[in-house]
Amino acid sequence: MKLDLNSDMGEGAGADAALLDVVTSANICCGLHAGGPLEMARVMALAAAKGVGIGVHPGFDDRAHFGRTRMALSKPELIDLIAYQTGAMAAVAQAKGLKLRHFKLHGALSNIASEDADLARICYGAALSVVPDLKLMVLSATAQEAAARDLTADWAGEIFADRAYNDDATLVDRSLPGAVLHDAEEAAARILAMLRAGAILSASGHRIPARIDTVCLHGDTPQALEMAKLLRSKLQAEGVVLQPL
Repeated sequence: MKLDLNSDMGEGAGADAALLDVVTSANICCGLHAGGPLEMARVMALAAAKGVGIGVHPGFDDRAHFGRTRMALSKPELIDLIAYQTGAMAAVAQAKGLKLRHFKLHGALSNIASEDADLARICYGAALSVVPDLKLMVLSATAQEAAARDLTADWAGEIFADRAYNDDATLVDRSLPGAVLHDAEEAAARILAMLRAGAILSASGHRIPARIDTVCLHGDTPQALEMAKLLRSKLQAEGVVLQPL
């Protein structure tokens, strides 16, 4: 089995350099929900130097709440929000001679898109209008996947190592107990179980058949580096080949 291991970066968490020695793809903040242009450029260059795939990771313009506040934007506003962030990263990549490989929504914007295929299509269409060959990293078995299929776009199905799932394959709200996993051993065992089952396993034990191309570890949790190292070790011990999208 071949698998990508990705993490969100450029958000000021501090563990990016170490995580880039473990993951195979980096979802890099475009400077609105966190980070900034210099941080974005720095992490992009570091990822490229380590052979890690570079992805666009846009969110709401919500620095105060790390992009985790749900906002109601019109279609033109959503298009502008995504085009602006994708374009900024594409320009920096071009200046540095780097290639953008994938696109992944952040935080509340991602959560809404996992429930609303029309909104997901707007976001994905805006990104692809700027960089047409981006691979869409979508939350497997959600409205994001439906939107990517409708667009006949190249896409990769993602699951999370450190998040609990609802029975509809959406993520348990962070405000609820058990939404975020903090034990590296538990997270690794859970991911291996999902890979073997070819399905997302919800908090209630429900099994949701899903395409699993990439596994995400959030880079802003205190256990991120430990979890990433342990998960990589256990996956490789099971014969899984880790490679960028």
